[in-house]
Amino acid sequence: MLVLLPPSEGKATAGRGRPVALDGLSLPGLTAARAAVLDELVALCGSDEDKAAEVLGLSPGLRGEVARNAGLRTAPAMPAGRLYTGVLYDALDLASLDATARRRAQQSLLVFSGLWGAVRLGDRIPAYRCSMAVRLPGLGGLAAYWKPFMDEVMPEAAGGGLVLDLRSSAYAAAWKPRGEVARRTATVRVLQVAVVDGVEKRTVVSHFNKATKGKLVRSLLTSGARPRTPDGLAGDLRDLGYAVDHTPGSPRLDVLVHDLH
Repeated sequence: MLVLLPPSEGKATAGRGRPVALDGLSLPGLTAARAAVLDELVALCGSDEDKAAEVLGLSPGLRGEVARNAGLRTAPAMPAGRLYTGVLYDALDLASLDATARRRAQQSLLVFSGLWGAVRLGDRIPAYRCSMAVRLPGLGGLAAYWKPFMDEVMPEAAGGGLVLDLRSSAYAAAWKPRGEVARRTATVRVLQVAVVDGVEKRTVVSHFNKATKGKLVRSLLTSGARPRTPDGLAGDLRDLGYAVDHTPGSPRLDVLVHDLH
């Protein structure tokens, strides 16, 4: 099973350590493309703070991210599994997994990134600010930029099992499974269920969506479940105590939650 995750805007920082080594990251077919994005981002942030803040969509309170990006080539790097924080990653709580589940996470989780394309949890990268929605002056929109490179490397990375795609729409645009891989790709939508005037209402709640997806991935890792199809995933999640609405043969699963605690 391969699980595709979005990154998080929140990131930890390494106090010291070696800088990123592009040729040491997973998915080596992306190395040249990563270098091109890194070069442009560093050059932009090192030459024009105002323009960089505009391109990156930074509020005044986040202007410090420009200087941090300018120093990415020499900044201390840390494993991606420790770098990304935020709601989904807090719920996933990688640090508290036992050794077996942590090994599964290293093998099966892939985090998409506007700067790096995609990384595995053990890949050492520095804290950065560059979402997939960014449009760099020289390379253009990053989702479109990454797409041909992802089309080359992702079919092999997907292996022969289920692909569980939990990415947000901006990151999903960088690679869309096709053909045989698409037939074994599942997506999950998290819906809050409430009864209003005797009628059941289902709504999407962004914060709880992220938390539930983090818990869901953690449950799969700790249980050792290895579904190979969306139908199999629906069954495994029900066995793990999740309320799942799924039509057999459909790639989409709705996970239903009844509170926000």
